[in-house]
Amino acid sequence: MGSVYSEYLSSSKVREHYNYTKESPDTKDTPSRQVASALIILLCCAIIVENLLVLIAVARNSKFHSAMYLFLGNLAASDLLAGVAFIANTLLSGSVTLGLTPVQWFAREGSAFITLSASVFSLLAIAIERHVAIAKVKLYGSDKSCRMLLLIAASWLISLVLGGLPILGWNCLGHLEACSTVLPLYAKPYVLCVVTIFSVILSAIVALYIRIYCVVRSSQADVAAPQTLALLKTVTIVLGVFIFCWLPAFSILLLDYACPVRTCPMLYQAHYFFAFATLNSLLNPVIYTWRSRDLRREVLRPLQCWRQAAGVQGRRDGTPGHHLLPLRSSSSLEKGMQMPTSPTFLEGNTMV
Repeated sequence: MGSVYSEYLSSSKVREHYNYTKESPDTKDTPSRQVASALIILLCCAIIVENLLVLIAVARNSKFHSAMYLFLGNLAASDLLAGVAFIANTLLSGSVTLGLTPVQWFAREGSAFITLSASVFSLLAIAIERHVAIAKVKLYGSDKSCRMLLLIAASWLISLVLGGLPILGWNCLGHLEACSTVLPLYAKPYVLCVVTIFSVILSAIVALYIRIYCVVRSSQADVAAPQTLALLKTVTIVLGVFIFCWLPAFSILLLDYACPVRTCPMLYQAHYFFAFATLNSLLNPVIYTWRSRDLRREVLRPLQCWRQAAGVQGRRDGTPGHHLLPLRSSSSLEKGMQMPTSPTFLEGNTMV
């Protein structure tokens, strides 16, 4: 058993794999790279703050303790952790890369794969919940919270296993010819397997939403209520943004599998595709709060409290404080209808 993992702590293995898969490993910390790294870190900090505000809003308000909000909170948690993983990945890239041991490299890349897997499974859980709630017209009550939490825990467990397969042994250490160009310590079959799984899941989600739309459009009364259609539009936007942001990265990984080593120069620019994919974690909280007045108010409440505190401090210091205006805005969800006391963003008239 020790021989299988004997190379995991070798300080020369990462350099060996990068030298084999890349003509000239681009790991120098040039000024342009440093500026790009700083921008990515700032972007990731914004991702963390945004999704943390969403998680706080969902946790503190009992109106949001429904199955749908639990799944959206889980998606926000995966996006938050993705921001943390991207920061770690950025800080451990460049000139630091070639000094890493394989186990450190696997931890760096595996954390990103785990959060990506969690996001995909969260989208699948949301689609299944919508299909059950709308197409099957089922009621959700508080007694189902335990089942929802178990489903969320299972999705994270599967994500951990899927992202941890390389460090468990599915890698190309000792088999350079099987190595990925984009991820030089990952075996090409593993990369293809992960992309295939994600593609199949996303295709299944699209199929579920098509079926839901067909059911809603052919239904009457509560199933086709404006609130239900608004929610369906919201989760469809979330799915569309995910596919838009991650499709280029998935495409580059498929190209990586198809190209022999050092034959596709485009693979050396893969980091731009993954940087673009990080925008997904930034945009998701914007979509939630844009589409829901209730959630928007709850998310902005900490900022309002901070403004109130700043105003009080300003008056104490003799500086006029800012007058706080009530948080009023409109969105496509709210137009043409009066918002009830329950969170209609996530629960239509057919659900509790």
